[in-house]
Amino acid sequence: MLPNVISKSIILEDGREIIIETGALAKQADGAVVVKMGKAMLLATVVSKKEAGEGVDFLPMSVDYQEKFAASGKIPGGFLKREGRLSDYEILISRIVDRAIRPIFPDDYHADTNIAITLMSADEDVLPDCLAGLAASAALAVSDIPFNGPISEVRVGKIDGNLMINPTPKQLETASMEFIVAGSEEYILMVEGEANEISEDEMVEALQFAHEEIKKHCKVQKELSIAVGKEVKREYNHEKTDPALYEKMYGELYDKCYEVVARQIPNKSERSELIKAIKEGFIESLGEEHGFEASLIGPYFSKIHKEAARNLTLNEKKRLDGRKLDEVRPIWSVVDYLPSAHGSAIFTRGETQSITTCTLGTKMDEQMVDGAMISGFNKFFLHYNFPGFSTGEVKVNRGPGRREVGHGNLAMRALKKVLPTGDDNPYTIRIVSDILESNGSSSMATVCAGSLALMDAGIQIKAPVTGIAMGMISDSKTGNYSILSDILGDEDHLGDMDFKVTGTEKGITACQMDLKVEGLDYSVLKEALYQARAGRLHIMEEIKKTLSAPKPDLKPHTPRSFTMGIPKELIGAVIGPGGKVIQEIQKDTGATIIIEEKDNMGKINIFSNNQDSMNAAISRIKAIVAQPEIGETYTGIVKNIMPFGAFVEFMPGKDGLLHISEIKWERLENMEGVLEPGEEIQVKLIDVDKKTGKFKLSRKVLIPKPAKSENKD
Repeated sequence: MLPNVISKSIILEDGREIIIETGALAKQADGAVVVKMGKAMLLATVVSKKEAGEGVDFLPMSVDYQEKFAASGKIPGGFLKREGRLSDYEILISRIVDRAIRPIFPDDYHADTNIAITLMSADEDVLPDCLAGLAASAALAVSDIPFNGPISEVRVGKIDGNLMINPTPKQLETASMEFIVAGSEEYILMVEGEANEISEDEMVEALQFAHEEIKKHCKVQKELSIAVGKEVKREYNHEKTDPALYEKMYGELYDKCYEVVARQIPNKSERSELIKAIKEGFIESLGEEHGFEASLIGPYFSKIHKEAARNLTLNEKKRLDGRKLDEVRPIWSVVDYLPSAHGSAIFTRGETQSITTCTLGTKMDEQMVDGAMISGFNKFFLHYNFPGFSTGEVKVNRGPGRREVGHGNLAMRALKKVLPTGDDNPYTIRIVSDILESNGSSSMATVCAGSLALMDAGIQIKAPVTGIAMGMISDSKTGNYSILSDILGDEDHLGDMDFKVTGTEKGITACQMDLKVEGLDYSVLKEALYQARAGRLHIMEEIKKTLSAPKPDLKPHTPRSFTMGIPKELIGAVIGPGGKVIQEIQKDTGATIIIEEKDNMGKINIFSNNQDSMNAAISRIKAIVAQPEIGETYTGIVKNIMPFGAFVEFMPGKDGLLHISEIKWERLENMEGVLEPGEEIQVKLIDVDKKTGKFKLSRKVLIPKPAKSENKD
């Protein structure tokens, strides 16, 4: 019996079609759909438990996006030859979907939930990441899981001055911006992407353009939900309540919390201790036989504290640490802090600090990428580390989590836009940011420290990049809102928006936005962007006091690079049989030599920490690829003695005939005792046979011709 497949389609402006199907696959999941575009197919499933776990007061949801290698006709690399842990790329897509989906679940829904999105079939002209959010939302739409959706995600790019939805990989190569935007019919939820120093107005225009397309996707999902009969969702009760306890706590504690936050204490630890004392004092005052639901004291107290802190900002335009709404915390920075690093910097803003290094390597240090859709090499990568001590926590280092991968990727996007390209940058560049203190916006500290470390290393970037994290606290009932520059960790938790913007003095290079409330007006978004610009420029002025432009030269211990081009047909001569020649040069000189064919030429990169080593390698290679010139004098080595002359190697790999008549001005009867194999002699190239290409040498032309003897009577 054939399954009852229900499908809906979305037609993009350029005529391409997205098809959503349900009813054929994974029917034991709570919801499952297949999203198709061209030959690309994604399977999205969602499963959620009926009840919440004991004591759980949050949404324990996991989102996993995975690309099957078979989808693009590939076999995974490595020993096991099977898909393993998610790659960084897959983690980033999982995070993007999670950040868009999570805010639209009901606040009181706490059941274990898993969303799995799998690329089953690939299309080289379709980037599947921009379909993942649509697939996840559609799976929820055909389930009975409570969900305040639907939502969708699209990629918006600007190609040749025109905005486009879900451009192809080829089109993206020339895009001046590209953002993945998520939203519902009513509002934007999430933004992440990069740009070539665009203006704030250009960015808002792109988001509005993307939102119009998202509205169409949401409408189709609603039609799909009706078609499968899933308009009514399951009933649930995942939260215990104790109205009497909340009323008592609010009456006794709200004013105390407000009094503490109103003191505007700059130090995070001091604020935390005072707030903690209020909570502990209340618990002590209850005694042991209080009769209330003890497990609710913590959540209720957090709610009351949050309301007090939000009201302080909304009503009095004051912040927890005493700053003005648009004020950036004090900044200090230093470069060349680590003497052995190729480039290093410390950037400190308030209680957030990053120590960042820049390391330069050769082509052999490039990062290999082996994915179902993306394969190749990266010559610029950034790693972000967030140890427990940065927030005063006891936490064992177990490697980077999804948050670290996401923060590092945002900083990498921000900085890669200003790196030199092509032959101007022969290096593989690795930046590592270690967060030593954190109280808000450590990813933006990474961007600032990364800029300084690159300039300290002598990398000639176009311009420094700085970043700032913006927040917002709003009241939908009154329309009152406050936009906050350079948010604290507590303000991130208390606020309704986390908006990170990076850029140069010229424009935006990357951004990441997450909204936690409904209905952000575009005029408010534009206001936040321009306030962010002012903050970025202030930070720029501060870091310029430390270092305003790249250092003119690399550090003495940094590998130098020399690039040269040779005719393609001479690549083999430099490499030699089985790599013998190039290996000998590297062994003898200590330099690292990379040779590749590019643009129908041979391209050679030579790296060395020592200038003498570099010069020796360059001379050896130039000698190999040099073309013999008639009339030039060479120092040659006698290779073979023949009755009619000698064969002399006058250039590496090039032998010429020194005929017996060209050795001396005097006539020689034979070669006996004239030259010895291995003997070094000076010769001149006098001719090249046009038919055979053989070289003719002369020694006698370099020797003064004997004077003719005069006969006397």
